[in-house]
Amino acid sequence: MLTVAGVCFVRPGTGGAELLTVRKRGTERFMLPGGKLDPGETTATAAVREVAEEIGLEVTIADLDLLGSFDEEAANEADTRVAATVYTATLSGQPEVAREIEALRWQPLAETPGDVAPLLARHVLPALRARHPEPQHSGPGRPAG
Repeated sequence: MLTVAGVCFVRPGTGGAELLTVRKRGTERFMLPGGKLDPGETTATAAVREVAEEIGLEVTIADLDLLGSFDEEAANEADTRVAATVYTATLSGQPEVAREIEALRWQPLAETPGDVAPLLARHVLPALRARHPEPQHSGPGRPAG
């Protein structure tokens, strides 16, 4: 079992809210910025450190809002599970690829592509959708609101 921390950065997009995801070098699955705790770290301090290292954004523990704690299969390590503590935070700047990160992608909350980590697909995206429901649009023959 790996203990990890991750951070969700959500922004408005033209087609609805979008979540920042990252793909580490040599892997195929997109996941949240974050990673394993160093000895003596809390999940919050690990989240702050990992965000700075991986995407160059400065957040503080006070910026973090707990989304939840989840247990799921690891995306990139066979026969391994992760105990993940996931936070949300307000985007504090322009994220950039750093260290082991190879790609950044803004993921529409309404979609679950096949290349996202199981933690994202099964836990994080559903929890974020509950926090950021898509507006209901009225169309022909459908009453508004």
